[in-house]
Amino acid sequence: MAMQTTPAQTPRRFIKLAKVKDYTSLSTSEIYRRIAAGTFPKQITLGPKSVAWDLGEILSWCDQMAAQRGEAA
Repeated sequence: MAMQTTPAQTPRRFIKLAKVKDYTSLSTSEIYRRIAAGTFPKQITLGPKSVAWDLGEILSWCDQMAAQRGEAA
């Protein structure tokens, strides 16, 4: 019998900038402009020279953009 996971049990997954750009089709400068404007998920600092984004937050942002256009997520 397979176990089902609830969102609270789903492990958080971090993705790097290249994947964020793949998911959103935004440029690096546009991503950082939107972060500064508060309209895009902020990066998470993993180390002194390493940042990543929460995949769930990026996917939610994509869903919100689709919903604004009246498209199903």
